[in-house]
Amino acid sequence: MSLIISKNGKNAIKLDKIGFEQESDLQKYIYDNPESIPLEHIKENVTFHMIDREFPTSSGPLDVLGFDSEGSIYIIETKLFKNSDKRQVLAQVLDYGAALWNYYQDPEEFIEILKHRFSKKNNMDLLEYLESNVGNSDEIIKLVKENIVNGNINFIILMDNVPSALKHLISFMNQNSQFSIYGVELEYYTYEDYEMLIPHVFGTETKKRVVSVSKERMIDADMFLQEIEDEIGSTESEVIQKILEWAEENNFDIKYSGQSLRLEINHKNINYKPLKIYNSGLIEISFAYLKKSPPFDDDSKRLELLKYFNKVSNFNLSDDKINKRPGDGLSISMLKNEQELNKFVEALEWFLKEIHSSYN
Repeated sequence: MSLIISKNGKNAIKLDKIGFEQESDLQKYIYDNPESIPLEHIKENVTFHMIDREFPTSSGPLDVLGFDSEGSIYIIETKLFKNSDKRQVLAQVLDYGAALWNYYQDPEEFIEILKHRFSKKNNMDLLEYLESNVGNSDEIIKLVKENIVNGNINFIILMDNVPSALKHLISFMNQNSQFSIYGVELEYYTYEDYEMLIPHVFGTETKKRVVSVSKERMIDADMFLQEIEDEIGSTESEVIQKILEWAEENNFDIKYSGQSLRLEINHKNINYKPLKIYNSGLIEISFAYLKKSPPFDDDSKRLELLKYFNKVSNFNLSDDKINKRPGDGLSISMLKNEQELNKFVEALEWFLKEIHSSYN
């Protein structure tokens, strides 16, 4: 396949696809450029973070180990089409997943080893990195621990050319098992000092036929509110009830998971997820999710939304939070005063108004 580039519609140049010389070159490239993994085609509204290379397991080192901003774990195995062992790559990556899950049944040990390796390679604490780039690092680490214990691991096979036979195997596994396996093919071009990659994702189109038994606890509004009342207090439970009533009146969907609820609204086929509340009372304003959705793909709009939320006393969010999922220090207890709750709801009302007005 070729790529045509031109300037101002003239002087077109044809570029032919080239390959990486060594698997280590491909591995290093994606580690240094995590944006080259098109995670948005796999999972909406998350950011991807490379955490380690050559992470040790009993079956050998993982090429790349990563997390997304919701605490999901990814094992990435890189292979070049020209290498003879590409036929075994699917078995290899599943073997790595089993080894990772089996060896690190103590999630605290897993995190401590990751922190040590991350600090040694990057001269930065892993929690500081997550807090700086995502926000709410404690919650992410908590979810990572749960996923490693339960064996909830995503697999990405990344190649310069994904063979048809491997595409069929990935589709078969995704449709007939509880594994989540994806193939990513990177077309690689160079021109002068520029490098260009075009990613193609395989495996997202398959719908699973198996009936999976979720390890996550299923809850509803009554259960969630009761937990808040038991753990924090009846006043905080009443505050959340008022937020939920407002959300329902304004056509939000309320999605419950084992430990949290999220407000979502779909407008013009775009799904907005502005807010998450945990059963610990933590509030997470999801600026990082909004940054890809108009009009909040504009930094100034997210900053304006942040300033609306900062009208709530003790909601002292710094401007850099507009690219993150700030949850540190924001608590439902801060909204017990009716005036403060009204300010919080006003911020959500402004958010809703901006979504509708942006399409008029």
